[in-house]
Amino acid sequence: MQNQYRLGIDAGGTFTDFILADRKGGVRIFKALSTPNDPTAAIRNGLKVIEEETGLTPQQIVSNADLCINGTTVGLNALITHNGAKTGLIATAGHEDSIEIRLGHKEDGYRYDPEYPPATMLVPRYLRRGVRERVISTGAVHTPLHEEDVREACRHFIREGVESVAISFVWSVLHPEHEARAAEIVREMMPHVRLTVGSQLYPQVREYTRTSTAIVNAYLAPILQRYVEAVDKYFQSLGARHPVRYFQSNGGLALGHVVSDQSVYAINSGPASAPQAALWLGEPWGMKDIITVDMGGTSFDITLTRDGRANVSKNIDFLRYRIGIPMIQVETLGAGGGSIGWIDSMGLMQMGPQSAGSEPGPACYDQGGEKPTTTDANLVLGYLNPDGLVGGRLPLNVEKARRAIKTHLADPLGISVEKAAFGMFTIVNNNMVNAIRRVSVERGYDPRDFVLNCAGGATAAHITALAREMGIRKVLISKLASGLCAFGQILSDVKYNYMAPVAARLEGAEAAARLNTLFNSLEARGRGDLQADGFTEDRISVRRSLDMRYVGQVHECTVDIEPFDVTEEALERLKAAFHARHEELYTYAEPHSAVEVVNVESAITGAVDKPGRMTVARGNGAHAALKGTREMFFSADGIAHETPVYDGALLGAGDRISGPAVIQEVTTTIVIEPGWVAELDPTAVYVLTLAGDAIQSQGEARVAEMA
Repeated sequence: MQNQYRLGIDAGGTFTDFILADRKGGVRIFKALSTPNDPTAAIRNGLKVIEEETGLTPQQIVSNADLCINGTTVGLNALITHNGAKTGLIATAGHEDSIEIRLGHKEDGYRYDPEYPPATMLVPRYLRRGVRERVISTGAVHTPLHEEDVREACRHFIREGVESVAISFVWSVLHPEHEARAAEIVREMMPHVRLTVGSQLYPQVREYTRTSTAIVNAYLAPILQRYVEAVDKYFQSLGARHPVRYFQSNGGLALGHVVSDQSVYAINSGPASAPQAALWLGEPWGMKDIITVDMGGTSFDITLTRDGRANVSKNIDFLRYRIGIPMIQVETLGAGGGSIGWIDSMGLMQMGPQSAGSEPGPACYDQGGEKPTTTDANLVLGYLNPDGLVGGRLPLNVEKARRAIKTHLADPLGISVEKAAFGMFTIVNNNMVNAIRRVSVERGYDPRDFVLNCAGGATAAHITALAREMGIRKVLISKLASGLCAFGQILSDVKYNYMAPVAARLEGAEAAARLNTLFNSLEARGRGDLQADGFTEDRISVRRSLDMRYVGQVHECTVDIEPFDVTEEALERLKAAFHARHEELYTYAEPHSAVEVVNVESAITGAVDKPGRMTVARGNGAHAALKGTREMFFSADGIAHETPVYDGALLGAGDRISGPAVIQEVTTTIVIEPGWVAELDPTAVYVLTLAGDAIQSQGEARVAEMA
């Protein structure tokens, strides 16, 4: 860190998290309720909370910060609510409906469901204009661009009040001149419109994916532009010495103008920082295989790192819209503290995906909510402090929680409130376990080979139950867990992705030279952009990937490689890497079949200085932190157990607690189920292990000490 502070801000659906780190290794977490209608208001409110608790004014923090980083859900919310900009599409004549035709079938899971409705089109039919032009698959021009068609499209858009325009032509990645000329005309006739050019944003083969990605970008660009301008202006007014950095879905930081131009990269920026934080926490133990789960007020997000690298998805359906750009794979479902319990038509209890959010919130918030939620269940089960959350800033009403569960679930099902609450707890856990399996088992990974890492304010109450169901025997819970994504942001580097199409078999010197030239040109461009951003060569690193397939296959898979000189001999290394990846994904490989490359990509990273690692002093034994006991329920039998409650602020390094027990941190509550042992590490991380494993590890440590 070059200056006194570093500030990370992560805006979630219910809470906005703030992480403030200083040069001495001090790290503190703060929370404020999110303000979806005015996202900048949550930032102002959070800085006010920091001032109240530390005495540091927003001006003192921001003016002495080397980095202020913002992860935002503005783009995501606009896409979910269909509240983006009025967008027009200019496409090759005859291809105006490619976004509705999609790939000729419905999304996976709904292909044979005649009742499943089509996705809402971000560009309605009357705002899609076809222009006469055509490039064929060789890159040759079949039909020149009719410029008057573009001008007529612009006149139509002006009449309709279009704010943003996307341009996407067939095979434009092989001959971008038509799109470039159309863009010039749009800028001449509509100088104030936001413009997205498909071949510039996503220069990859696949027309539908490129068009859909361009439309999503155009749809969000004015929204992100207004947000970035407001945030930048606010931080400038506080005396910021450096521009605000914004977190991207690819796991890296970017300047505001990049985010507003390439808004599609900011869709899922919040949870995408979790893998970076997880690897940082696991580094002292050499942990590189980590599943991170983040349960907030609205959603449950899962990310996975294997061998120290996060899973990256490309060319996926996100909220029913095909997006081609690389994104940290985040599995999301509607399972949060605000998830509502209800009874379906068959008389079965269900949880979510409906959420009470922050307004009105769970019934126990006493802000007008009347429906039972996960938070209400955890309160009734005794897991949560009835005095309130966030250090008492958010009081909880136990009676209203019980009344909501009794009225909507317990009485209709003819069971006790406690049994209904435990049923809610169990169902939401099962929903989360199924989602964890989708990022692990369904991608060829055994979750039992991974450590489970806790993120989000609500997760810690469920974490040992989730680990038990998955067969995972070790859990990490940082004292910063409730704001772990914000913490991941202050650890992250600046990252840009550069892509190019290529259709070549992995055979011969010509193919090798072509790949080598493409990679070198992409990386020269990336190094230039990062150097202009102030990064020296020793701070710049490169990671390559190729989209590859067997000749004749329709779909390709992505293969990550380290940079090296691509020679004819080196092509065998690429083939071997592809065969291995294909077998990992699909359980088989065809080593004797020809392999071809469809697209190449270089991820260029500029390394940012990391803050000091957080530490805690040696403890005086867990007994010193015991606050008392509370009745809690750990099974469906409805029998209460008097359970010890510990104050996390009074625990120190080396303190051990055996379950059942609860540790109350200011911003999260850790439920330790029977059979688990928690020990606080000097790095401010609780390490939870099954009791037998903990005893064995302790014995091994003693033997090592004696030796």
